[in-house]
Amino acid sequence: MRLNQNTMLLGKKVVLVPYTSEHVPSRYHEWMKSEELQRLTASEPLTLEQEYAMQRSWREDADKCTFIVLDAEKWQTQPGATEESCMVGDVNLFLTDLEDPTLGEIEVMIAEPSCRGKGLGTEAVLAMLSYGGDPPTDSE
Repeated sequence: MRLNQNTMLLGKKVVLVPYTSEHVPSRYHEWMKSEELQRLTASEPLTLEQEYAMQRSWREDADKCTFIVLDAEKWQTQPGATEESCMVGDVNLFLTDLEDPTLGEIEVMIAEPSCRGKGLGTEAVLAMLSYGGDPPTDSE
């Protein structure tokens, strides 16, 4: 969804940034090679090229909105930290009825095992609920 292409959501524990092609090879594709994450997310293994195609579809499809979840502490306290080095997972909004944008589904994946159980997923979902409940317009 292009609606979030210039949007960053800041929380106390997480920073949500749009899922871009730069995120694919650095961390995302490596995460999705994990049999555990494939099982937990009901995903199939993809080649790097397929992962890039999937990222493009997430960006272009009107019924999907994806943010990469960054560790806010790392992002804000480590000088020169890149998004890729702070990535811990993703959060997705699926609109199930394009005629009624109040109907949807949210999924979160905290892919980094060391970041699980710390409330990052909860905060990411709450941020997505807040964003999805009143998304900004292109003029904002």
